[in-house]
Amino acid sequence: MCCITTIFLEFGSRIAILVWWLSDRQRFVLAFKNWALPVNFAIPMWVWPLLGAIFLPWTTLAYLFVFPGGIVGYEWIVLGVALLIDLAGYGGTYRHRDRFSR
Repeated sequence: MCCITTIFLEFGSRIAILVWWLSDRQRFVLAFKNWALPVNFAIPMWVWPLLGAIFLPWTTLAYLFVFPGGIVGYEWIVLGVALLIDLAGYGGTYRHRDRFSR
């Protein structure tokens, strides 16, 4: 049971981002179009959701969820909680680094 929970927490958000992108690409375009850097950097717009899915998947999901009306009021709390969940995942792995012998 523990392995299933770990797999869900690790890959569930990334699978949700993939499914959401396949079903509603326009939402990704609208959410991340203002994140494009100037032309001389030559970084395409699709890089930001990809980096979000790799490094901060729960925050990316929360951002896509709260984005349509603009981020105001309690929506910042939703983003903050999602960021804390992502950071807790990284912090938890660091805390238990000595659990396995090398």
